[in-house]
Amino acid sequence: MSDPIVVALHVNTGSRKPLASVPRVNAVPGGLEGDRHLKLGGNRTVLLVEQEVLDQHGLEPGALREQVTVRGMDLMALAAGSRVSIGGATLEAGGGCAPCGRMDELKRGLRNELVGRRGRFFSVVVAGAFAVGDPITPGPQGMTPKT
Repeated sequence: MSDPIVVALHVNTGSRKPLASVPRVNAVPGGLEGDRHLKLGGNRTVLLVEQEVLDQHGLEPGALREQVTVRGMDLMALAAGSRVSIGGATLEAGGGCAPCGRMDELKRGLRNELVGRRGRFFSVVVAGAFAVGDPITPGPQGMTPKT
């Protein structure tokens, strides 16, 4: 399997509005510039989802309302507080994202199918830009690559 990479980026410009696909983002304390969830002091500011999970359900990147879609990385295997570097930014792993009722709007039964698999929230600990295609590098606490 190839090394972990960013395969898609999206920003949320408004409640229930379609996500905007972008080639590059600026990660700042509190989230991603241009995203409505940007909030100083938040620990659930950037949602990462595995492309492999999307593929299993026939979904496109951004369908689960994630800002960052990744390939080759088991997000739930990361220990809380683990850090990853993407481009010039460093992100710290927080908790998992519980699937909400909106998931069943995409596909009947999807909410239950995504329990423990809807992705993981990260906070920005070092501001910087990153782009689609950028590799994801584990910090000292490491991560488990998909095999």
